[in-house]
Amino acid sequence: MPAHIIVAGIGTEIGKTVVSAVLVEALKADYWKPVQSGGLDDSDTDAVKRLTSNLVSRFHPEAYRLTQPLSPHAAAAIDNVTIELDRIKAPKTDNALVVELAGGLMVPLNSHKLNIDLVKELGLPVVLVSQNYLGSINHTLLSVDVCRRRNISLAGILFNGPTVETTETFILNYTGLPCVGRIGQEQHITPEIIRRYADLLLPGLNQLIESLQ
Repeated sequence: MPAHIIVAGIGTEIGKTVVSAVLVEALKADYWKPVQSGGLDDSDTDAVKRLTSNLVSRFHPEAYRLTQPLSPHAAAAIDNVTIELDRIKAPKTDNALVVELAGGLMVPLNSHKLNIDLVKELGLPVVLVSQNYLGSINHTLLSVDVCRRRNISLAGILFNGPTVETTETFILNYTGLPCVGRIGQEQHITPEIIRRYADLLLPGLNQLIESLQ
């Protein structure tokens, strides 16, 4: 079965969409963002579609499209909508699938359910996107811990942005998780940049997918 994976971040503005585009391009995978909060005129789905160039990937519609760029539970309340997990069903596809969350793992979807509850419902392994900043070790280890407490499979960690070797080495050694890859700080993100990182990450991704099957 082709790989189906979830892209989750250790917080907001971590680069999940860029990472998702790289994974979609590398695997020629389909893309799906279950919940889009704000930016409906240029959504994350639109961004990934614009940044990828293969002719295989399909882009599946969101389960919820919310008008405000807020936490999903708050954006849904403004739109007079309640996000219900049983209405969020992964698209049927014979292709690989990359699923991008809206925000971090503990972001609320409604008054009693979080993104991590959706991850558990979908039952797919997580690629955790980390970024080096003051506090990122704490945020990364907390994200790993909460997944493990809920028996959620972690495929590995992908570092996005400037490299800080001491931070990354500690995180990988402490968690025992593999490094899926690294995406450097780029001034402009273009399809060519996405393709370059896709080619760099593909051998490691293939090994990772084999280990998950």
